[in-house]
Amino acid sequence: MLIVGAGIIGLSHAFHAVRRGLKVTVIDRDRRAVGASVRNFGHCCITAQSGELLELAQAGRPFWLEASSQAGFFASTAGALAVARSERELAVLSELSAARPLGQLELLSREQVATQLSGYAGADIIGGALLRDDLRVDPRQVVAALADWLAEQGVRFEWQTSFHFAQDGLAHTSRGSFVAAQIIVCVGHDVDRLYPEIAATEQINRCGLQMARVAAPRDLRLGPAVLSGTSMLRYPGFAETTAAAGLRAEIAAHDAEALAVDANIMFTQRPDGSLIVGDSHRLAETMDPFLAESVSELLLDRVAALLGVAQLTVLERWQGIYASSPLQPYLVSTVAPGVTLVSVTSGVGMTISFGLAQRVLAQLDLV
Repeated sequence: MLIVGAGIIGLSHAFHAVRRGLKVTVIDRDRRAVGASVRNFGHCCITAQSGELLELAQAGRPFWLEASSQAGFFASTAGALAVARSERELAVLSELSAARPLGQLELLSREQVATQLSGYAGADIIGGALLRDDLRVDPRQVVAALADWLAEQGVRFEWQTSFHFAQDGLAHTSRGSFVAAQIIVCVGHDVDRLYPEIAATEQINRCGLQMARVAAPRDLRLGPAVLSGTSMLRYPGFAETTAAAGLRAEIAAHDAEALAVDANIMFTQRPDGSLIVGDSHRLAETMDPFLAESVSELLLDRVAALLGVAQLTVLERWQGIYASSPLQPYLVSTVAPGVTLVSVTSGVGMTISFGLAQRVLAQLDLV
């Protein structure tokens, strides 16, 4: 098997291929993964998915933990904390909690939320919920550690190798041709570079995010990822509740600026203690590289307010980019005999990666 792309989608396919005893080669155009897989929160947002995405996320969860144990990368099982700062936000959490198995989404008091936040809690917090099944990894570490472990298992990595096209069992690249019975192309938002007709038909765009790494307030120690009311408008488990419409109207009335940049106010803590904060969303076929400081300030202000601190010290800023389509949350397409294109088009690549890869390989009937 040849896998194009060493991000989390490509590596999760390599992981399952190794478990099946297959001979695997992974190629990537860069010297190491520098795309969406390293530019995100490191949050596997499992609990807040719904339908098929929830099934894929839950199916992949044990493989995340297995990979963590085998490859030695950090993975926290502390879940996610959804913070409620209004009755409408609390109504969304209450509705989803009632619809899920007991304990999957546990409602919390203000005091319990404050405890989860090491005492850093904005005055307007009234409660929240703990999302039990979510995972958290360090995005700066995880794909590199997984690639190293896969190499130890015999996976061949060819870095700085660009994929051109595949034909008759041959993958043609910038470093010659590779023979493979199956080729899986996992190039994220660059589907249009290889298969422009498919990108056009599936309406695949690039989604650009503004994110930052900040110094944590003193003695802040987080177990879970932290979500806000804007997160409840984004993730389908929340957004599909009947209470979500009222919440959207409330946020539109009181924080139209956040909606205007399609903000998902949330943050996670890296093992070094710093916080990854974000994020905004904008769509384009070709993404403008310039970041608006007004958007960065909005995101930082909202996170600071949730924590009840005056300001946050920025250590790094960056732009994330992932594939986005209004038609479906992911794409699996047979583009030629023995060639499968896989792209997550909804920003949940970390969340469904291992579950999706397991399904793709099962459908290929490789053993």
